[in-house]
Amino acid sequence: MPSPPQRPTRQHPAAATAALHPRNRHQGRYDLDRLVAVHPPLRAHLVRTPGGGQSIDFSDPVAVRELNRALLASDYGIAHWTLPDGYLCPPVPGRADYLHGLADLLAADNQGAIPRGPAVRVLDIGVGANCIYPLLGHAEYGWRFVGSDIEPAALQCAGANVRANGLEQAIELRRQHARGSLFAGVVQPQDRFHLTLCNPPFHASAKEAAQGSQRKLRNLGGDTAAPRGRPPPLNFGGQASELWCTGGEASFLRRMIRESAAVQAQVLWFSSLVAKREHLADIHRQLARAGVAEVREVPMAQGSKQSRFVAWTFHAAAQRMGWQAG
Repeated sequence: MPSPPQRPTRQHPAAATAALHPRNRHQGRYDLDRLVAVHPPLRAHLVRTPGGGQSIDFSDPVAVRELNRALLASDYGIAHWTLPDGYLCPPVPGRADYLHGLADLLAADNQGAIPRGPAVRVLDIGVGANCIYPLLGHAEYGWRFVGSDIEPAALQCAGANVRANGLEQAIELRRQHARGSLFAGVVQPQDRFHLTLCNPPFHASAKEAAQGSQRKLRNLGGDTAAPRGRPPPLNFGGQASELWCTGGEASFLRRMIRESAAVQAQVLWFSSLVAKREHLADIHRQLARAGVAEVREVPMAQGSKQSRFVAWTFHAAAQRMGWQAG
């Protein structure tokens, strides 16, 4: 059987030299003195680099968590942010980049102007205990969010962060009771979302996740040794549901694409991070089979790490402009 025709795909013009988005607040090195002034507990985690400068030990999960607290407080006005041990501690600059790229996506269908304010609704699939996308997206653009998750403990922590910052009117959390579903059971008949976003689990097993953690620690110069029978420490943490699923990232995204067709009338743009470049060809094939109107592939980078997100819509350009106007 011949392959289905490819749908229109646009790639960011700076694909070969991707860097942090121009609106990202975290260009260059962190101003640690400023961050310590806002969040004094960070001082205990400062270390001296071989060149004589200051940094933190990025292989230390506690240090990474305190850095996040400092960034959220100093740059986004998020004064209260807690995260239990063992949960995914997201790198703030990279998460902010995804949101800025999505804002550009909406602006392209809105005469170049980024839609701001509570009229823009966003669904975060797998919001996690950190609740990072809703917190950042509301702080940057004033958008309203619905965050879904399958883990009650994660939703409990995310809810505590929402309440502690007085954001109950801007961020709603919903439990996904069906582990095999992403949109069904979360998207209600009256819902209408400008965007969906997701940071999918990209490992296919617990063993693969542990090996990925070991590689990350080696790259950071950390110690990968761990007691027998226990996984190596994770500088950014992560529960099983955050790190791996059966079939890994590729299987997860195939399911997301299939399910997106069922709620296409209620969502302007679907999107997901894609950690592994080798999955892109299959993603485009699946999107073509689903009958999407347009696909965008947007590269991102933080330091030496290269990433990207893929977005797709079932609405033609004229429909998208009408959606935002209405």
